[in-house]
Amino acid sequence: MTDSVKIPFAVNRLRKLGARSLMAGLLAASALVAIAPIPFQSAHAAAVDTVQTGARLPDFTDLVAKVRPAVVSITSKMMVEPAADTEDAPQVPFGRGQKPGHSAHSTMEARGSGFIIDADGTVVTNNHVIHNAKSISVTLSDGTELPAKLIGTDPRTDIAVLKIATTRKLPFISLGDSAAVKPGEWVVAMGNPFGLGGTVTAGIVSALGRDIGSGPYDDYIQIDAPINQGNSGGPLFTQDGHVIGINTAILSPTGGSIGIGFAIPADMVRQVVAQLQETGHVTRGYLGVESQAVSPAMVQALHLPKPAAGEPGGALVATVEPASPAAKAGLQPGDVIVAVNNTPIKQPRDLAVAVAASKPDSDDTLSVVRDGTARDVTVKLAAMKSDEPVGEHATAKGGIGLALAPLTPEMRDQLDVPDGTKGAVVAAVRPGSAAEQAGLQAGDVIVGVGAKSVSTADEAAGAIRAATRASGNNADGEQAVALRVMRAGRTGYVAVDTSALGHGSANSDNDAG
Repeated sequence: MTDSVKIPFAVNRLRKLGARSLMAGLLAASALVAIAPIPFQSAHAAAVDTVQTGARLPDFTDLVAKVRPAVVSITSKMMVEPAADTEDAPQVPFGRGQKPGHSAHSTMEARGSGFIIDADGTVVTNNHVIHNAKSISVTLSDGTELPAKLIGTDPRTDIAVLKIATTRKLPFISLGDSAAVKPGEWVVAMGNPFGLGGTVTAGIVSALGRDIGSGPYDDYIQIDAPINQGNSGGPLFTQDGHVIGINTAILSPTGGSIGIGFAIPADMVRQVVAQLQETGHVTRGYLGVESQAVSPAMVQALHLPKPAAGEPGGALVATVEPASPAAKAGLQPGDVIVAVNNTPIKQPRDLAVAVAASKPDSDDTLSVVRDGTARDVTVKLAAMKSDEPVGEHATAKGGIGLALAPLTPEMRDQLDVPDGTKGAVVAAVRPGSAAEQAGLQAGDVIVGVGAKSVSTADEAAGAIRAATRASGNNADGEQAVALRVMRAGRTGYVAVDTSALGHGSANSDNDAG
């Protein structure tokens, strides 16, 4: 199991996904094109005076001449399975010597881009450019076509490394420092959009650290330039001629470029490529937790320190895998990890990236907030693996609006709850209640209240009542209860707002509140 984070929406690299679709196939390098704003003439003399008419746009001719020889086009050939023999299946032409009744195998070509990083012909590209390829060829800028072999791939970051079969020394380009990139600076992309090799486009960096939902380590550079199919895998340059990213994806409701493109940062590329060159695969650190973002309501419910400004940060531990490094180190659900080796953790993705960047067997220091108290936890990371009728309790007229039932063996099977799980089943949610407003549903399994695990419905009801009373006694008047809930095999925290509730005596021993 991998250390996971909540993904806002998925990326399909070859298809559109509705209005918010991310067109990330780009079966070739992603060219980034942005047109610089042109000073305009104003009807008012005062406005004209503010325009610096002598300013010149950047000239990229020297840069392009320098880097072009190291940028390549990639052609991947793959076999297409014959269509099923049905009336609706497309007809496939018979090949020479084939007998009627047998469908022909056909070959499909996918085109993309890449760039050479050493004189021996090592090429970096996107994994989706060469995925499932039976053969790969590389075309140099002078038109020479050479075969290439696959060295290794890392699907989690969509990076692949190839080696050109040649004895000649080849021109190459170096990876730069993507950490130094700033929004607003000019960048240049080269690639093979729609088979038009050697295409150059320019734009600016629009934003950094973008999470587009394509994987747990998303940390994209966003650029305001058109990226089209065939540009994937191509390099993104700064004006000093260093590669600061691999053009990989676009945001597109139509399938064409609308000027929102994404590139994998060079610092991530450097780490992944080094491992692929050495071993052919990537080894990452493994902690063994599932985490989620810390909402303002969760700050109240878990008694966390309030942020001085902005949104709360950290990664809230929702699940700790048994016998994992996290479990051995004593991490608990409800802990909030705010730093790894003194690197701040602002969101769950930051935790996933920081742990993955650490080597297995390394001792990492996690800064954790538990029950409002800060502490440091030392974790030795491991290596990540390549991947009866329900008796309802009475529903109270007060409380948060839940009716709980025992988690019987029959109910465990019905809800597909893992063996060994203890807790209480949500049998009903009162309409209009705090529980309904928090998003709780019948069939949810409550496995904890705050940082405390619960084993039975009675225990869960008592813990909820106690937590509700405690929230009502907060000096600052902020009131919320954190429930740890399992739904569809995933576990996370739900904050229930109790500010509108009375906090007097409990209604009954079996009432969950």
